[in-house]
Amino acid sequence: MPIYEYQCEKCGHHFDIIQKISDEKLTVCPKCNQKKLKKLVTAAGFKLKGTGWYETDFKNNKKTVSKKTDSKKTDSKKN
Repeated sequence: MPIYEYQCEKCGHHFDIIQKISDEKLTVCPKCNQKKLKKLVTAAGFKLKGTGWYETDFKNNKKTVSKKTDSKKTDSKKN
C-alpha cells in the first residue's frame, strides 16, 4: 500500500500514513481536530531505471521478430 503525506493548514502538524488507493483522503487533523488537513504531493520512493521487466517482458523487440522471419525463409529453402 502507498504511503501518503498530510499537513494541517491550521497547526502545521505533518505526518505520513499508509492507506489504500481506494481509501478516502483524510480531512481532520489528528492533533488539533480541525478540518484543515491537506494531502501533499510527493515524489515516489523508488525509480525504475536500467534494464528490467519492461525491457524484457513488454517491449516489442524488432530483432526477435526479424530472426523468426529469417528462420522461416531458411526452412522453406531446405524443402
